[in-house]
Amino acid sequence: KRLRTPMAPDVSFGDDPLRMMRAARFIAGYGLEPNSDLVAAVEAMSDRLDIVSAERIRDELSKLDVVDDPSPGLWFLASTGLSDGFLPELNAMRLEQDPIHHHKDVLAHTIAVVANTRPELRVRLAALLHDIGKPRTRDFGPQGVMFHHHEVVGARMATERMRALKYSN
Repeated sequence: KRLRTPMAPDVSFGDDPLRMMRAARFIAGYGLEPNSDLVAAVEAMSDRLDIVSAERIRDELSKLDVVDDPSPGLWFLASTGLSDGFLPELNAMRLEQDPIHHHKDVLAHTIAVVANTRPELRVRLAALLHDIGKPRTRDFGPQGVMFHHHEVVGARMATERMRALKYSN
């Protein structure tokens, strides 16, 4: 139940940086716990994903999204910073909807929604991107935190992200 690379992680990920994303899918799909060396290598080498084509990244993200429970893989992408290169909106959602009571983190909510939808790519992508507009629209008022028009802003952001990842129209 441990995920390790056949060679040293920096060698494996240096050969093909997409293997770092594949690790997220294996973590989620097979219920594996990543080796600490693997995690450290992903954190140190996450910027190497810049040399991988958007289409290959899209395909690996799509494969992760349709495993039974993609939550562990999504948390891995976010916590290692790997998602910052192709889906920076993911870690941007690490904000609390209620900073006074410290609950309802938008990222935790989003990942839970993804896990609770049927494993169909369109549905899972919609769940993953449904609140990406919240960080840009977050405001504080007399009733607490508000996200005015986050759905409109988020729709534009989702369209841009889907185009950047070369998803089909």
